[in-house]
Amino acid sequence: MKELSERRILVVDDAKINVDLLVHALKDDYKLSVALDGESALKIIRQNPPDLVLLDVVMPGISGYDVCRAIRREPATRELPVMFLTSRDEVGDKMAGFEAGGTDYVTKPFEVLEVKARVRSLLKARAYHEAREEALTAELKIAREIQMGLVTSDFSPWKGGPLDAFGLIEPAKEVGGDLFSIFPLDERRVFLVTGDVSGKGIPAALFMAITNALLRTFATMLAKPEEVVARVNAELSKDNHSGMFVTLLACVLDLETGRVRCCSGGHTPPVLVRPGQPARFVLEALGTIVGIDGDCEFRGDEIQLEPGDTLVTYTDGVSEAFNPKDELFGDERLLACMSRDAGTGARATVEGLLADVRNFADGAPQSDDIAIVALRWKPGR
Repeated sequence: MKELSERRILVVDDAKINVDLLVHALKDDYKLSVALDGESALKIIRQNPPDLVLLDVVMPGISGYDVCRAIRREPATRELPVMFLTSRDEVGDKMAGFEAGGTDYVTKPFEVLEVKARVRSLLKARAYHEAREEALTAELKIAREIQMGLVTSDFSPWKGGPLDAFGLIEPAKEVGGDLFSIFPLDERRVFLVTGDVSGKGIPAALFMAITNALLRTFATMLAKPEEVVARVNAELSKDNHSGMFVTLLACVLDLETGRVRCCSGGHTPPVLVRPGQPARFVLEALGTIVGIDGDCEFRGDEIQLEPGDTLVTYTDGVSEAFNPKDELFGDERLLACMSRDAGTGARATVEGLLADVRNFADGAPQSDDIAIVALRWKPGR
């Protein structure tokens, strides 16, 4: 964290006498930069943002109010403190300054001691805010590492066998609410679950961790995925005062027969990718969301894989991704991407779909967490 003496203040005023007065008052305590008009000030701010701006209102070209509005529009300077120093002392002028995004407003002629005190106060507040942001960033980094540790990341046990598996998660924020897990139930059966918790951020991540623990516990106790989802639903519904919920798709794959028994708890439908055929959605019954009504019943369905088939599960961060034109990625693009990658390995299928979503988004902010999992059945290996 920078000391106050290392903080840089940008003085913006077209009157040399005012600039000289402020420079003389502040030069021994802080680093200073000077701009004589609004355009020059914005150029300096964009190239090297200061820690505080002392800003006149009436200047040639761009007014101080417009400079402040431009500062607030830029993500990099949105939190930059701005103190107006101006001779405009009407109540309406002050209101206009604060509506433009000003942090403080001092009228001319000003007392140097008062300006110095306010400058120090604003810089101390900024230092405190930055310290809090750094602490939060460090905590979120740890939270992300813990969360990613709950997700299957080692797919090497499946190499060389009848199952080629791969999956990934891309949270929209530092942590998120999507989940997936792949693990063996015995020598013959494999359990796969993909889920999407309502909301994003830390609350969703905590709900996701609880859901993941329950899934692993009940999957080893119960034979059918619909039984697992029902038990998880009953547990999550107890004392759920937050009203959070999760959509789940739970599957049990028989490695010898290629039979997959599935249960959907309001989740997006899986995609079956078969070489030589268009990719298609499977499962007609999507069920109800999990965690709200503990008495809900859940249905099991079966899918028969053929050798070389790939089953792809995902969360709605894929199909509901947006581009800068507010267009939706949608189901048609999703199936087209899957059809193109038919016959490739599980990793290539997952990474190819993620690349297509990113290319479609074209830099637009990720609106939701993304999880993608692919299981390719290759009997005889």
